[in-house]
Amino acid sequence: MKLGVLFSGGKDSTLAAHIAKKTGHELICLISMFSKNKDSYMFHTPSVKRVKEQARVMELPLIIGDTEGEKEKELGDLEQLIFKAKKKYKIDGIITGAVESVYQSTRIQNICDKLGLECFNPLWKKPEFSILEDLIHYGFKAIVVAVAAEGLDKSWLGREIDEKFIEDMQILNKKYGIHSAGEGGEFETFVLYCPLFTETLRIKDYEIIGDGNSWRMELQIE
Repeated sequence: MKLGVLFSGGKDSTLAAHIAKKTGHELICLISMFSKNKDSYMFHTPSVKRVKEQARVMELPLIIGDTEGEKEKELGDLEQLIFKAKKKYKIDGIITGAVESVYQSTRIQNICDKLGLECFNPLWKKPEFSILEDLIHYGFKAIVVAVAAEGLDKSWLGREIDEKFIEDMQILNKKYGIHSAGEGGEFETFVLYCPLFTETLRIKDYEIIGDGNSWRMELQIE
């Protein structure tokens, strides 16, 4: 099927796109929402504007929408954006990186039903450590760009998901109950390379913002 990717630039949406392509689907476009609310219920926000550089190395067109990020109202903005993608690129469905969030998955499914689109969730209910292991297996280079949980401080920003990362997350999972794949918003990521990319993205500069247990890293890409 011809599919659009609901794309944040993070590990889940990128891994979901990779899996969908491996199973025979055609990736037609990327669909990204820029939310003004950093605590949006629906959308990833750290370094999200860098999806433009990811789209370039994925060689896919990118459709961008803006939203104030108000709960529920932002769904109307998303629906309009997905409708625009359907009309422009004749897609048959949407790929999402949803893992456990019923809030997100049901609302996206409702939008797809309304627009007559299929909704694919390749990571749905996948064991959390399996997601991290898949990233390593497929050669992803994904780094942490935000943390917001006890046990995670700004020293985690910029860390790449590798075997040592998994070991450390196993410890935090047992100690604090942190979802090891960050599904509860404990951490957010940005993908610098994966098999869908024609080249590795490089960080030119960055700014660290936050305090306490909430920190984010805004990237500049070369």
